[in-house]
Amino acid sequence: MSDARDPGLQPERTRLAWRRTTLACTVAAVLAVKTALAGGGSATGVVACALCAALWLGFLLLAQSRIRTLAAPRPAALTPRAAGAAALCTIALAVCAAALVI
Repeated sequence: MSDARDPGLQPERTRLAWRRTTLACTVAAVLAVKTALAGGGSATGVVACALCAALWLGFLLLAQSRIRTLAAPRPAALTPRAAGAAALCTIALAVCAAALVI
């Protein structure tokens, strides 16, 4: 019995999913910033832009960390803390972007 692991395509699919989600968050953040600053940039709009940028950056750091972890022959499981942080960033960014559109 060998310790070599044949991961198949599952880690690659997971890496691609993280990249797609990062791209979707980037698009949401860019559109939110564009919407907030379209009318001249009020103080509320600038604060919302800063919040969207911070949430996007947080998610980007989490996603890149996870993508690097998945490149290992035996990737570690996603910790509950990292999963919660990624979910929180995604949901908060979506709410922030939706609030700017409405």
